[in-house]
Amino acid sequence: MAPSAVDEPAADADVKMTDGKTYPPANIYPMKETRFEKYIEPQVEGRKQALQQPDAAIVIDNGSSTVRAGWSFDSSPCLSLPPIMAKYRDRKLGKTFSFAGSDCYADTTARGHIRNAFEPGTGIVSNWDVMEHVLDYIFLKLGMNDADGSIEFPIVMTEAILFECYGAPSVAYGIDSLFSYRYNKGNTGLVISSSYTSTHVIPVYNSKAMLAQATRLNWGGCHMSEYLLKLIRLKYPSFSGKLNASQAENMLKDHAYVSQDFDTELRGYLDWTGLEDRDVVIQYPYTEEVVIQKSEEELARIAERKKESGRRLQEQAAKMRLEKLMKKEQDLEYYKNLQARLVDETKKETRRVLDSHEIRDEAELDKIVRELEKAIRKARTKDVGGDPEENEEPPDFSLLEVPDDQLDEAQLKQKRQQRLLKSNHDARARAKAEKEAEKARIAEEERQDVERRENDLEGWLDEKRQARAETLQRMKERDRLKQDLGNRKSLASQIRMKSIANLASDNPTKKRRRGGDDDNFGANDDDWGVYRQIAVGENSDDEHEEEDLHATLKSLEQDLLKYDQDFDYDQTYEAQSDWSRSLLHAFARGPRPFNPFSQAELHQIHLNVERIRVPEVVFRPSIAGVDQAGLVEIAGDILNQRLSGMPGGRDAFLSDIFLTGGSTLFRGFDDRLREELRALLPAGSPLKVRKASDPLLDAWKGAAQWAGSSAWKTAKISREEYQEKGADYIKEHDMGNSFV
Repeated sequence: MAPSAVDEPAADADVKMTDGKTYPPANIYPMKETRFEKYIEPQVEGRKQALQQPDAAIVIDNGSSTVRAGWSFDSSPCLSLPPIMAKYRDRKLGKTFSFAGSDCYADTTARGHIRNAFEPGTGIVSNWDVMEHVLDYIFLKLGMNDADGSIEFPIVMTEAILFECYGAPSVAYGIDSLFSYRYNKGNTGLVISSSYTSTHVIPVYNSKAMLAQATRLNWGGCHMSEYLLKLIRLKYPSFSGKLNASQAENMLKDHAYVSQDFDTELRGYLDWTGLEDRDVVIQYPYTEEVVIQKSEEELARIAERKKESGRRLQEQAAKMRLEKLMKKEQDLEYYKNLQARLVDETKKETRRVLDSHEIRDEAELDKIVRELEKAIRKARTKDVGGDPEENEEPPDFSLLEVPDDQLDEAQLKQKRQQRLLKSNHDARARAKAEKEAEKARIAEEERQDVERRENDLEGWLDEKRQARAETLQRMKERDRLKQDLGNRKSLASQIRMKSIANLASDNPTKKRRRGGDDDNFGANDDDWGVYRQIAVGENSDDEHEEEDLHATLKSLEQDLLKYDQDFDYDQTYEAQSDWSRSLLHAFARGPRPFNPFSQAELHQIHLNVERIRVPEVVFRPSIAGVDQAGLVEIAGDILNQRLSGMPGGRDAFLSDIFLTGGSTLFRGFDDRLREELRALLPAGSPLKVRKASDPLLDAWKGAAQWAGSSAWKTAKISREEYQEKGADYIKEHDMGNSFV
C-alpha cells in the first residue's frame, strides 16, 4: 500500500555525506492540524445538578481562539471549542446542515464554509450570527434544550447577546487574565497576558486592576501562526502541500521556544555542528508509487535475457560485417580482373569498357581498387584487433618530383591530387609526432614531480599549495569578469560592446585622444541580444578555460589530500562549493542530502531558525514589522515610570510578575523575561516571575471560583437592569473593565 496521511514515516538509516561524516536518521514529525475528535453528548446530568445548587452559574470564557464553557461548581470546563460555524445546503437531499465548534471539521463540505465569530487578529466579535450559533451549541451541550429556548441560570462571561436572545436572569463580565490572577492567589503584581490575539500588561494593586496604566501589544498567537506561514511559504515557494494556520499553530506549540540570547543563537543556528538536533522535519501527507521488488531469481532471469539479447545482436552485427566484407572482396576481385583485361586492349576498347562501368579513366579505376583494398584491410584489422595504420602501404607521391612539362593533362591532374594527399599525410604525421612528444613530456614531468616529492616533500607541498592558490585566484577573477560582463551597465560590458560594434561596422571609428566617440550601440536593450549570442557559446574559449582550471585544481587537491596531513576534504573546492554543504541547503533541507526524486522529501518542511524567530517577535516586534515596543520595554516603562509614585513603590509589583495565556507556554519565556527585566532594574530589586498553574484554563477556573461570591453578586447585571439602563450599562468591579 502506498504511503498516505495516516501512515507513520519510516525510520531512515544513517546518512553518510560525501565527506564521510555520518548523521543519525532525522526525527520526522507528522503534520498536525485541527480535526474532528468525537461527538459530544448533551450533558443533562450537569443541568440537574445545577438546579440543586442556589448559586450555580454558567461560566463562559469567550476567547477568540477557544471558547470554554461549563458549570461554576466543576473543576474544569465541560466544553472547549473554537468559535466557528459552518452552514451549507445539500441540493440533492434538500436539507440545510449547520455545524459549530470542532464539528465543522467532521464534514468535508463544511470545511469550506467555516466562518469565525471574531474579527481576524482581534478579540472583537464581528459576526454575531456565528456567535449566536456557537452559544446555541454550548447551551445545547450543557443540557438546556427546552422548547422556549430560555436560560434559567446566571452567566459569567467575558459579551451582551445573552439577555436579548436567551433571556438569561443575570450576566457578569470580566477580564480573563484577572480571573486567572485571582485563581492563582494574586494580590499585588504585574499581570502579563499573552493570548491568541494580543498581549496585555496590567498592573494590579490590592486585587484591583489599574486599567488606566495597562498597555496592549498587538501581537498574539494568531499573528505568530500567520507569521510562521509567511516564512514557510517564502522558504518553500513551490511546496505542493496545503498550508494553513491550524498546522502552523501545532508547529509552534510543539517545536518553538524562546531563545535566551537571540542574536548569538541565531548567528550559529545553521552551523553544521549540531544542526541535526536543531533541525525539525515536518512530514506532510503524500502518495508515492510503490515499486515492486523483484526476487533474485527474477533478476537473474532478466539479466540472462539481456545477456542473450546482447549476444544475438553481436552475432547479427558480425554477420552483417562479414557480408559487407565478402561483398567488398567480390568487388575487388571484379575490378582487378577488369584491370587485367584492359592491359592488352586498344584505347578505343578500353574507353568503351570504362564508359560501360561509368569510370572516367584508368586512374580512377586504380583509385577504386586501392580504396577497396584499404577498406578490406581495415575491416579485417578491426575484427582481429590492432592499429589499422600499421599495415597501410606508404602512399605514392612519385609524380611530385616530375616537372609539369613532362606530364600530360591526366598526369597533371593526378599530380595535384598527390600534392593534396601528401599535405594531409604530412599533417597527420606531424600531429602523431606532437602527440607522442606530448606523451613523453607529460611522462617526464610526472617523473620529475615524483622525484621532487621523494627528495623534498615539504618543498613539493609548498609548490602545490602555491599552485592551488593561484588557480583559485584565476577562477575568482574569471567569475568576477563574467559577472561584470553580465551587467550591461558595468565598464567592462560597455567597452566590450563598443569594441564589438566597432569591429562589426563597415566604417570602424578610431578612438579619439580626448573625449569619447558618439557610438551609442548598447544603450538600447535590444542591442544586448547580439551580445548574449556572442558571449554565450557551446565551444567558447571561456568554457574550455573553465574546464582546464577545474581539472588542474582537482589534480592539485588530490595530491594534497594524499600527501598533506593538514589538508582535508572540507578544505577542497568541491566541498566548499557543494550545494549540500551550503548555508541555503542547511536552511531549507537541513544537514542531510536532499533527494529530489523522493516524494517523501518533497513533502517535508524543515523548521530551524523559525523555531526561535517567531516567538522572538513578542520581545522584538520590529522583526515582523510591528511598530510597537517589545514586551520587556512595555513592562519596564510601567514599572519604572508609571508606578513610581504608588505606595510601596515599584518593589511591590516586582515581587509578583504573573504570566498567563497560551503564548507564555513557550519554553524559556519566563526565564527570558526575568533576565531582561533584571537588566532594567536596580541591583537587588526583589524580582519574582511566576507562571499560572494552567495558563490556558485558569481564566475559566478563576471565573468559576468567582461565581457565587459576594463580589459576583454585586457585579452581575440582572435582566431588569439591562432592560432599564440599556446594553451599554456595565457595573464596575475588580474583575471587570470599565474602559470597554
